[in-house]
Amino acid sequence: MPSRRRTPRWTFALVSAGGVMMTLDVTVVNVALSGIARDLESGLGQVQWTVSAYSLAFGALLLSSGALSDRIGRRTVFTAGMALFTLASAGCGLAPDVGTLIAARAAQGVGGALVFAPTLALIAAAYPEGARRQGAIAAFAAIASAAGALGPVVGGVLVDLLGWRWIFLVNVPIGVLVVAGALARMPESAAPRDTRRRIDPLGALLGVGALLALHYPLVAGPEAGWASPQVVLSAAVGVGLALALVASQRRGDGLIDLALLRVRAFSGAALLGFLARLTSLGVLAFVTLWLQSTHAYTPLEVGLHLLPLTGSLLIAGLFVARLQRRFAADALVAGGFAAQGAGLVLLAAAGAWGSAGPGSPRAGAATVIGLVLLGIGGAVIFPPLMGVAVSAVPADRAGMASGLTNACYPLGTATGIAVFGALFSARVGEGLDPEAGVRAAVETGRFELVPAALQPLARSAFSGGFTAVCLAAALVCAVGVLAARTLRPEPEAPEGTTRPARRSRMAGAA
Repeated sequence: MPSRRRTPRWTFALVSAGGVMMTLDVTVVNVALSGIARDLESGLGQVQWTVSAYSLAFGALLLSSGALSDRIGRRTVFTAGMALFTLASAGCGLAPDVGTLIAARAAQGVGGALVFAPTLALIAAAYPEGARRQGAIAAFAAIASAAGALGPVVGGVLVDLLGWRWIFLVNVPIGVLVVAGALARMPESAAPRDTRRRIDPLGALLGVGALLALHYPLVAGPEAGWASPQVVLSAAVGVGLALALVASQRRGDGLIDLALLRVRAFSGAALLGFLARLTSLGVLAFVTLWLQSTHAYTPLEVGLHLLPLTGSLLIAGLFVARLQRRFAADALVAGGFAAQGAGLVLLAAAGAWGSAGPGSPRAGAATVIGLVLLGIGGAVIFPPLMGVAVSAVPADRAGMASGLTNACYPLGTATGIAVFGALFSARVGEGLDPEAGVRAAVETGRFELVPAALQPLARSAFSGGFTAVCLAAALVCAVGVLAARTLRPEPEAPEGTTRPARRSRMAGAA
């Protein structure tokens, strides 16, 4: 096939299309949560799993998918993942009950992991070192982040016009086109044969089991009780599986290359990516639910009221490449977390001010400014992190590094939804009479099911839960500001001395 048909632009376009679909499906569901809960007769815990099942499967299998792409080919893994994602999307759209929907969402997450794991490695192979690669990575990060922010708008249009099932069914024709384009226009790439890593099915199973076991207590704890046998047992199993996973990776050629984690900049980028998703997409589900429930907005109106977030993210994203040329990665990331933290504090204030009624002018102004700051922060944080993750490791570890870094993003989203969901549920429960029997309705924002006499109390409890979530996320942003220092280059060893042991081990692993 002529090389002109397989230009870097085709790779970038197809990888970006895949990234848009994978990220969009994290947030597009948010505006449909109330509709899904109503149609499939489910509560907050089950509704959370329609988001978390996707993110957990996505994050858990990204590590294996990165190693798999290094071994059998990055285009092969990308294309197979897109095909699976497309089939699973059809399953979501046709699901007859919430259990089937959750299972299909998990299958979507598996396909998404196969698509997303090799993305940075595919971009790195398509573009040479230097400004073009940095620009391509920044553009990819901006496009994927914008897709996540546009999810509520797209979801609102589809839910209002066609129904919630179409937020999944629309993926089918797009997925078919991306698969065809990848087979025709994307060149294959893989790590050199002598540096390819084993697939490590044991590590993959331990990783998936640990994540699910540790995640379950966060979802079930508010209802079952934090000291209930199933919650305690699941947490203990999760810790045990996590320790077994670490022990299984000591050989250095399995699911996780522990030597990569000894590189401070790389491990810092992975941690900061996790925190950034936790404070952005992990909170967005509750922002969406708050707008839809407190203000009685339709799904489309919710999406339109989130445009300050989307617009600021897109506009700020246009300047990130220039900012990266003028400022160090740690300064940009710290500034992004500071902006997000300020935005979350404003949203917390809006939640408190709006508890008396949705028409408060200062609550409206705080909401708009808070969303703008969230968008600016998200646009500034992710491109530097992706650039550091790729440049800090040897080229033959690109697939592994891409998978490990990308794994932190959906895991941050899933953890944010679970942790903040537990906090939200606990705070709502504190503000309600346990004998009233309206907690499930209030948690999912279905105030029409609450008796008129309890409406003020229910709305106050809901706003209190939202405010608590935003303030907790703002504290996490403060941690992100401090942790951004890990991205600073390590000082070179003075002449005549040796480098630190962790650097020499990394070189040996390469």
